[in-house]
Amino acid sequence: MNPKPKLSVVIPAYNEEGRIRETLEETDAYLKRQVYAYEIIVVDNGSNDKTCDVVRKYQEGGMRHIVRLCLSKSIGAKGSAVRLGIEDYAQGKYIMFMDADNATPVSEIAKFWPYLESGYEVVIGSRYREDSDVTRKQPLYRVILGRLSNLLIQLLVAPGIKDTQLGFKAFSHRAAKDIFSLVTVPGWGFDMEVLTIARLHDYRIKEVGVSWHERGGSHVPLRAYLQSLSDLLKIKIKAVLGQYRKKT
Repeated sequence: MNPKPKLSVVIPAYNEEGRIRETLEETDAYLKRQVYAYEIIVVDNGSNDKTCDVVRKYQEGGMRHIVRLCLSKSIGAKGSAVRLGIEDYAQGKYIMFMDADNATPVSEIAKFWPYLESGYEVVIGSRYREDSDVTRKQPLYRVILGRLSNLLIQLLVAPGIKDTQLGFKAFSHRAAKDIFSLVTVPGWGFDMEVLTIARLHDYRIKEVGVSWHERGGSHVPLRAYLQSLSDLLKIKIKAVLGQYRKKT
């Protein structure tokens, strides 16, 4: 019987056949060198390319730590895929999610361990701290939109957090299961909801500067910023109305 993993890594994917290979190879190679057990959970959210076939080949070719979830049709957007992987499948003592483009490699989890193992229940990666390492910046208009959006997010739901949206976050097992059982936003705004719930449930949150490299070919359209603004307002209203209380 395989040991229960110390770390579960959830990777949501949609039409990522061109980038998932490198991500899987680098992620598995790094985790193999560690002393702890792990699992990699790839949630293919109804891709219409060969993402699922690529993951299957790696699984059948010897990557025995992969859990492959190939959904026949999309269950929403990124938030829904991450929630499915974390809530229904992740078994690790610690649970994280990262992006399929490998913009922040899994090796950055090394910066999180001192905080996770000292009692922080939520540790998030950031591009906007002084100790961050952004090796290829986004186009200027995306930087401006991102910074303006973050100011509004801080004002409404996440004071003091400089980068709520980076897709590299880790949780204790209990915090992950608790938080994601209450997540309702299916799309890109789910990160804001995750942090809102974490704060309301009094989980300790630590923001850590990480390496980040813009890979290009992003599937995040500009309309996602407008949708995220709508999501932000909905999250704030739900928080005020007490709709994020723990389930009994």
